[in-house]
Amino acid sequence: MPVLWHTLGLLRHLASSRRSISLVMHPFSRRSSPRLLLALAFTLLPLSRALAGDALIDNKRNAKDQPAASERVQPQEGALAPGKTVVPDEPSLRKGDAKKPAKGEPADSAADLAKRAPLRLVIDPKPINRDAPDRVSYAPVVRRTAASVVFVYSKKTVKGQDLSGFLNDPMFRRFFDIPGHRQGRSGRMPDRVERGLGSGVVVSADGYILTNNHVISGADEVEVSIGESTKKQVAKVIGRDALADIAVLKIEPVAPLAPAVFGDSDQLQVGDVVLAIGNPFGIGQSVSRGIVSALSRGQLGIEQLEDFIQTDAAINPGNSGGALIDSDGRVVGINTAILSSSGGFNGVGFAIPANLVRFVAEQIVTKGRVERGFLGVSTQDLTEDIAASFGAERGALVTEVSADSPAEKVGLKAGDVITKVNGVEIRDQRHLQLQVTQFAPGTEVTVDYLRDGKPAQVRAKLGLRPNRLAGSTGGDEDNDAEASDDGVLNGVTVGDITPEMRDELQIPARIKGALITKIDPDSPSAKQGLREGDVILELDRKPTRNADEAVKLSEQIKGPKVMILIWRAGGTRFVVVDESKK
Repeated sequence: MPVLWHTLGLLRHLASSRRSISLVMHPFSRRSSPRLLLALAFTLLPLSRALAGDALIDNKRNAKDQPAASERVQPQEGALAPGKTVVPDEPSLRKGDAKKPAKGEPADSAADLAKRAPLRLVIDPKPINRDAPDRVSYAPVVRRTAASVVFVYSKKTVKGQDLSGFLNDPMFRRFFDIPGHRQGRSGRMPDRVERGLGSGVVVSADGYILTNNHVISGADEVEVSIGESTKKQVAKVIGRDALADIAVLKIEPVAPLAPAVFGDSDQLQVGDVVLAIGNPFGIGQSVSRGIVSALSRGQLGIEQLEDFIQTDAAINPGNSGGALIDSDGRVVGINTAILSSSGGFNGVGFAIPANLVRFVAEQIVTKGRVERGFLGVSTQDLTEDIAASFGAERGALVTEVSADSPAEKVGLKAGDVITKVNGVEIRDQRHLQLQVTQFAPGTEVTVDYLRDGKPAQVRAKLGLRPNRLAGSTGGDEDNDAEASDDGVLNGVTVGDITPEMRDELQIPARIKGALITKIDPDSPSAKQGLREGDVILELDRKPTRNADEAVKLSEQIKGPKVMILIWRAGGTRFVVVDESKK
């Protein structure tokens, strides 16, 4: 028995000390067998390694009870989709544009969409009066908006784990002195119910409500309560978009509703006063005040499409889906996430801009899904070395062009640096993604780019963003060759791609190049980004179709610096290696 409590205590300690997203579920029944709990503890122990380390804390799935388990959000490694190392301008979707309806979410036929009431948002685009004197009280503003903020409750039944394998194992029973397993006795844990709590915003008099997708994702049932009322109403999930983390709910009003007024989030400036309204920790409606700390914050690894408003207005578990309002009481954002080492608020919160929310919500209601523009390029950010090599200061460097895409049709190529879309200067790859996805499919846009340092321009007709970008299927070690000490890439060994290595490393059949089979960890190449398993496709813009070509080209390059196009784990990217940087 001491072993049991030590094991369970260790799990509780690891879960409580981890910096993570809170998952909320009911605890196991106290009448459960201690030996059964022990079996479950040993089942979970291999997972405990994932329970440590700093992480971005996304304000997901909260409730009044303390969380019983956690999941981790990993910071990104140069990508919008977790685990990727190459950033497409339109990364593959998780669920947002999928045609298959989510759990508890009916498929939308043309007849259903025709019957659906249109979404009539109340919008006030006038600028904020920044010359007004400081207010002593925001009570009038809060009074006007608080009635529009509701509480959202989700419920999901999780099947109990089958532990019959443990209970029937003779060694397990003998070690823990468990009597023989009786015939007919079930080894399955009882089902449990996970309950989530978030907030939402009423946006129309006929019952449309906006919240975060993560608040209701996977739920069997969604309910809302309005104001301080304890009465809950069942809400229908009209649609959801995982890419932007927005969901649209619908209730049948039993009393007049007070729809929120939307402001123009594009007019926000750093330093503007904002207020967050929601239901933190399930204690009831609360208001916190802060300022806009930053705009267009991204690359946080929270969502795939990130263009957050950062604020120091307190946002805590339960605030997800609630309103971020300006000093005039207009909704300028939907509260979504916090950056924290403890799970509580540390002064860094994030909200989805109202203009993006409107774009997504209106399409969900009218079309049943969100249709976004698609250019068809994979890109990466410009580092200092890469920018100098391409003669560009800002922009998104094209690393790959999808076959038969709008980009291919107008002649864009790997190595081009996209600098503008429809006259808007592109800061980086994330900014390109945001600019492209805000247009409807079929829209013609002007794309400015640099090729070999020379400016050029094309008109591209955007396609419909696919549910998934083309995936890679399908690398190393015969005929290895090592770069000469007289050239660049010293310490790098390359080989031809054999069928066995192509299958093992899942290198697509279309990829032809020299596979890095070994690399000196102390070499400039390793320190500046090359790895074993990378496939060298180009050296200084010249193709390398096999290992011999790569070695010969490396010996011909004059000077210590070389631009390399590589394929790595599903995508392509440029890397600059400077041999003078030891």
